[in-house]
Amino acid sequence: MQTTILDCYTDEPAGLGVPPYLGVYPRYIYGSLGGEANYLTIDDLRLYTYYDNIPKKPKPSQKTNIKTLNLSINSKNISEILKNTTELIIIAGVHTPGKYLSAIPGTLKEIQHITKDLNCRKILTGPAIFGSQLYGGSFSEQIDPKSFDAVQEFRFDYNKNDTAIKGASIIKQIPDLRIVEIETSRGCTRKEGCSFCLEPLKNRFEFRKYKDVLDEIKQFYKLGARHFRLGKQSCFYSYPYIEQLLSSIKKECPEIKVLHIDNVNPKMVTEEKTKLITKYCTEGNVAAFGVESFDKKVIEANNLNCQPEDVIKAIKIINKHGKERGKNGLPKFLPGINLIFGLKEESKNTFKENYNWLKRILDEDLLLRRINIREAVIFQGTELAEIGNKYLKKNRKYYWKWRNQIRQEIDLPLLKKLVPKGTILKDVRMEIYEGKKTFGRQIGTYPLIAGINKRLEIGKFYNVKVIDHMLRSVVVEVV
Repeated sequence: MQTTILDCYTDEPAGLGVPPYLGVYPRYIYGSLGGEANYLTIDDLRLYTYYDNIPKKPKPSQKTNIKTLNLSINSKNISEILKNTTELIIIAGVHTPGKYLSAIPGTLKEIQHITKDLNCRKILTGPAIFGSQLYGGSFSEQIDPKSFDAVQEFRFDYNKNDTAIKGASIIKQIPDLRIVEIETSRGCTRKEGCSFCLEPLKNRFEFRKYKDVLDEIKQFYKLGARHFRLGKQSCFYSYPYIEQLLSSIKKECPEIKVLHIDNVNPKMVTEEKTKLITKYCTEGNVAAFGVESFDKKVIEANNLNCQPEDVIKAIKIINKHGKERGKNGLPKFLPGINLIFGLKEESKNTFKENYNWLKRILDEDLLLRRINIREAVIFQGTELAEIGNKYLKKNRKYYWKWRNQIRQEIDLPLLKKLVPKGTILKDVRMEIYEGKKTFGRQIGTYPLIAGINKRLEIGKFYNVKVIDHMLRSVVVEVV
């Protein structure tokens, strides 16, 4: 019996597994199989199915095909691997869709189509068992049970950390650079979650032992990984072993190049914990605040996790300790804000509240790394599913106008303050071509996209200077 893992990439409120990130699911499953399985990406299977397994470099007038960019080392042998595979474990599921620079997760429709002729037992797992959707403002895709032999939840047993340790060696089958997404807890810290979110339904709340987290990072470190994000949790500030974990990582893995965090509940932000994160993590770090809305009526109707005043307080604390510019050219530690359109009780006043609070942040000379705005995805089992797309339909005609006003009048001035013209950004890794232009990013959480009006070598790192600003990215030149 030969088992093959097919990674179609995952994106959840707590956890990212879209390249350049390496998510937890393929690693844990690989570890549970004792490290005895082939690893394929959906890019491998796309190349094999649609392009005769022949990678093509884009012509000077073309854009990089990001559907086939992230190949495993097994791509060249995929025909033989698929022929000998008796069990295919398919990992998929997008719950918080975004714009991805250099990868595209597989939709359920695509996965069902691209695997239909494979002669093996097919098992679907990952977040997709609760539904998946690559586009905001939609109902989740539902599973066609005829397309799979089994749909199974995979649960990592925190008492069996050997699974995570053994799973780290999957990185040997991935030739390109990856940011390793590390889990510190699961479930939601709140007894009742937000109306749109599946996290409380997927897992009961549980912390992972910091020694286990450290051991997994050390194993990846031994295997050559140097970029990590403590991102697989609903709120990093809620983790009770922050100082022990961060200080131990710095001591045990001194040559780590990137150590960042992700999700944060603004109500949990304190001076003490912010100082620790700023001290031990690397520059360019971002605390992603799940604000979702500044409208108090929407906050109450959707059981959101904080009030606007909590957000401002948390932003001030993180700016106080993290605003200083680090050696890579970015501030050491800043907040990011997530907003969602389409929640219960949303109205024109919701936009006014969102805009006014964001304008206050700008006017008070506080920095945000970024503002994410997306339309809600409606998943079965959530409270939002009870009203469906009522508010999405009602207000959709306003969304582009609302979003554009925030981009023009808030995002752009914030970006100009964050990285003024002349700022040197170090170690920007080039990722894709778009005609004669090249786009790249620094390695890290929510990295700033930098575009240059020439073709540079993909995968190579450059130091660049900011010469202009787009709404959410910068134009640069090599220095």
